[in-house]
Amino acid sequence: MERPRVLETAETMRAMRLHTPGEPLVPETVSVPHPGTGEVLVRVLACGVCRTDLHVVDGELTKPKLPVIPGHEIVGRVEALGENVAGFEIGDLVGVPWLGWTCGDCEHCRAGRENLCPKAEFTGYTRDGGYAEYTAADARYCFAVSGYTAEAAAPLLCAGLIGYRSWRMAGGDEPHRLGVYGFGAAAHILAQVAVARGQQVYAFTRPGDTAAQDFARRLGAVWVGGADETPPEWLDAAILFAPVGDLVPTALSHVRPGGRVVSGGIHMSDIPSFPYRLLWEERSLHSVANLTRRDGEEFLALAPTIPVQTETRPYPLEQANQALDDLRQGRFTGAAVLIP
Repeated sequence: MERPRVLETAETMRAMRLHTPGEPLVPETVSVPHPGTGEVLVRVLACGVCRTDLHVVDGELTKPKLPVIPGHEIVGRVEALGENVAGFEIGDLVGVPWLGWTCGDCEHCRAGRENLCPKAEFTGYTRDGGYAEYTAADARYCFAVSGYTAEAAAPLLCAGLIGYRSWRMAGGDEPHRLGVYGFGAAAHILAQVAVARGQQVYAFTRPGDTAAQDFARRLGAVWVGGADETPPEWLDAAILFAPVGDLVPTALSHVRPGGRVVSGGIHMSDIPSFPYRLLWEERSLHSVANLTRRDGEEFLALAPTIPVQTETRPYPLEQANQALDDLRQGRFTGAAVLIP
């Protein structure tokens, strides 16, 4: 029987754990996880702080494994290989995303839509994640990372991947005028992809958020305004990253006949009722659920060719609660990243 291949690692590690949704994360010393069959042990070099982490910590996603170590934008070095791991070696730089495991047998998995697997497990939610010094991950759901430092690559693992899937669902290269509602981590990555493909980006921010608006202009947006403003032209498609249900009818009112509105978030406040005329004329409304390994492979190959440049704000691991609150309050542009 093949034995796990292991570098000498510590027996314990620092971690930030969620015990009770709605309460701050707790700094703890816990055992370093042992990689099981098919898993790799990753020494975390950087872990992005995602809005989905906020939804977990704030109790808006209601079925976490408790206690749980959040974090699913993980970049680190492979420290140990469990049995039957193929494709990675000790020392490889890898990324660990939100989608952590799927059954492989259900109709969705067989159809290439593993993001809809009813038994799927998710990093930092139903599996321990990267707000720690080490994490164990299913090697099949990890990605090789190159062309970036760990800190710069971390936001690509969710903000980038979900943005890419949302962009593909909105029509990919097809829309000429693309609206983006909520100009945070995902939007600042997606805008670079869209501009590189010759698309016009219309950026909508919180009303009065001049820092985010200046950020959007700097990244090439042709029009910038508050979410309460009307763009000067019809949009061909719109992507919503802001988890605000009121923006759904607003976006529908701004896309042309035949246009698409895509909601890229995993959680959103309730969508208010709206008149059918906003959906009529073959406008369509879609949601994005999770990601597939194909998304990861395609986007991580595409990003360095543009090249996508992430803007990050680093925090020490012990300041995870501060990073989450700064994200909640919109105190920075770009993406927060924890550095253990």
